[in-house]
Amino acid sequence: MNENQSSHFLKVLSKTKAAALATALVASTLLAACGGGGESAVDAAVDKSAATPQSTEKAATTSSIFYGANGHITNGGAYDTTSYATQLSQLQNLGVKIYRNDVYSQASARVLATVAKQFAAGGVQVYPVMLLGLNYNSEQAAYNAGYTMGQQTAQTYNYTYYEVGNELEANTLSGNYDGNVWNHYSNQPFTVARGLIRGMIAGVKSVNSSAKIIVDGTWKHTAFFQMLADGSQPDGTHGHPTVSWDITAWHWYSDQGDMTHACGNTGCHDILGVLNSFGKPVWINEYGVRPTYGTYSAIASYFTGSLMMQQFYNNAAKYNIQSIQAFEMYDDSEGAYGLMTSDGKTQKPAFTAVKSFIASHPK
Repeated sequence: MNENQSSHFLKVLSKTKAAALATALVASTLLAACGGGGESAVDAAVDKSAATPQSTEKAATTSSIFYGANGHITNGGAYDTTSYATQLSQLQNLGVKIYRNDVYSQASARVLATVAKQFAAGGVQVYPVMLLGLNYNSEQAAYNAGYTMGQQTAQTYNYTYYEVGNELEANTLSGNYDGNVWNHYSNQPFTVARGLIRGMIAGVKSVNSSAKIIVDGTWKHTAFFQMLADGSQPDGTHGHPTVSWDITAWHWYSDQGDMTHACGNTGCHDILGVLNSFGKPVWINEYGVRPTYGTYSAIASYFTGSLMMQQFYNNAAKYNIQSIQAFEMYDDSEGAYGLMTSDGKTQKPAFTAVKSFIASHPK
């Protein structure tokens, strides 16, 4: 694993660990509620909010979702301490129209639903990315867990888009591989990931049949999705359940270089071209600059430069890029990736640069 890939996978593991800790916290809260105990931050937010939105309430439809951002509402830090009204105004100031946030339990889904309703009235569409790990013994067990997560999330709010998992494919690789060949993956974790994805889709569709389903990956891990689509798996067999989705999303960071010429152990490839070949709209729903890249000014320049926003903008028609979503609004436990600092108030140069780019490149 080279230095760039190592940095990426540490981030993936950080996300997985954070989601697991958050899930454990919610579970302990529910047990405490049964036996008389404390109240979690998530449940407290639910109690303080208005009544849980029902699935009949429809998310806002905006004229364009090309520019968006990532957040971590319910995960602590500035996302919890900054009022939702303030967060909405900051997103409006930035000029984005779509806001990606994770859910990892029924309680967190209820909080995000409340936020989605409020933000929709302000012209910003929220959508969930559902987080589950691969700690299941079989594809069926994973499917069942995914189904519950998908159904519970869809029951809280009638989103237009639902993202099923976050970089699950990265945790199914069998070693230091690019991931663009089928035998780069381990069979058992692949089947578990497939079960989770299938289950989440089915759970969502049981409530919202018109939902648009998003799958996501990163780096050169394209073979994972080719196997999902054609019913094959890493042991070389075929005829397994297939997965259908509506939008292929991808994550790209500064240490990964040029997305149209990504070079690894298997050579150099046009990843945007591969994604476009799946025949679905393409979203770059995480694009960001590693905090170690350089000064705040250098990071701001990279965000809007020829390997990031400018490239995505210039090639939107060629590769059917429908949306790009900056990672992320605030610095938090994942690192200083934010367009703003962890106080939820101070704008970094990247905020100003991204705002200016959006204003001067309408889409």
